[in-house]
Amino acid sequence: MKRIIIIVLGIALLVGLGIFTARLMSKKGKSDENLAAFNFDIKDTASVDKIIITEPNGMEMTLLRTPGGWTGGKGECVQPVLVSNILDALFNVRFKGYVPENSVKTVINRMSTIGIKVQYFQNGDWSKTWYIGGSTSDHHGTYMLVESSEAGKSDLPVIAEIKGLKGIIEPRFFADARKWQCSGIFAYQMEDIAEVNVKFTERPDRSFEVRKIKQDYLVKYGGKYLTTLDTNMVYRYLLNFKRINFENPNYELSDKQLDSLKSSKPFCIMNVRTTKGEKTKLKMFRRKSENGPEVDDFGDESPYDINRFWCELPSGQIVKCQYFSFNPILMGHIYFNPNRYDHVQSNGKR
Repeated sequence: MKRIIIIVLGIALLVGLGIFTARLMSKKGKSDENLAAFNFDIKDTASVDKIIITEPNGMEMTLLRTPGGWTGGKGECVQPVLVSNILDALFNVRFKGYVPENSVKTVINRMSTIGIKVQYFQNGDWSKTWYIGGSTSDHHGTYMLVESSEAGKSDLPVIAEIKGLKGIIEPRFFADARKWQCSGIFAYQMEDIAEVNVKFTERPDRSFEVRKIKQDYLVKYGGKYLTTLDTNMVYRYLLNFKRINFENPNYELSDKQLDSLKSSKPFCIMNVRTTKGEKTKLKMFRRKSENGPEVDDFGDESPYDINRFWCELPSGQIVKCQYFSFNPILMGHIYFNPNRYDHVQSNGKR
């Protein structure tokens, strides 16, 4: 009996050692084979001068570092904060864990269909590529593959995270140029503006014009020039052009709807000319209200959205704007109330 017990214990010990050794070798192999799987980050983000983001549908966005800052691939303005988000992820990304073996095939298949590809270049040369395949079930990690010039491409996906941040990496990466576009329309200092002309097609009596003549200003409201003028009110009005942005690019209207909108009558046309001769023309169109008639800022009942409108930029692009942002430069009666001034007919004389 003692001999049998000793034999059984010996066999159990051998089995245990075998299992332990197998697990150890499995981990060692996985670590060796997937050395590249940990090599996500680039600490010298200042040397990164080009980023290419490609979505599964083939949409691609190129970002370039220039002496004046980051731009799109054709030199177009992009939002600096969005680039900073990518560089932050590139600096702080780290390995979090392995993908469970029974989920590897599913994750790989998912990455092949919805994965986002991100290529990084340092000092003009390709350095690293990320393959981003969606988030883990708890949304605290992201499935990723990485390929680098020094370590090659990892064989299996792993779970990555951004140091110090609970959340997923994927939302920082997109190739839709509209989402990258700078939203600024006007960013003028008061002294840079030579002329502003605002024409309300539905309410001509609300139309006005501000013109700079040397160091003085000429204001026309409702077709008449102001005979007396509070220059401080002119200053207050022009200071509003320091920062005027649109809310969003168009994600709603089809090409056919855009053509119809552009062929319709705008409710307002604004022309701005700077002292350097730069000209900007905006055409503004109403958006239909989804909640029935509403009362607009003029106190009139309107069937249109009183919070947002469509605006055609000089490039022809249609963007969505907020009245809240634009009213300070559209509502001239606040600054040039005809009840506060005397007028003469619009004969060019003050």
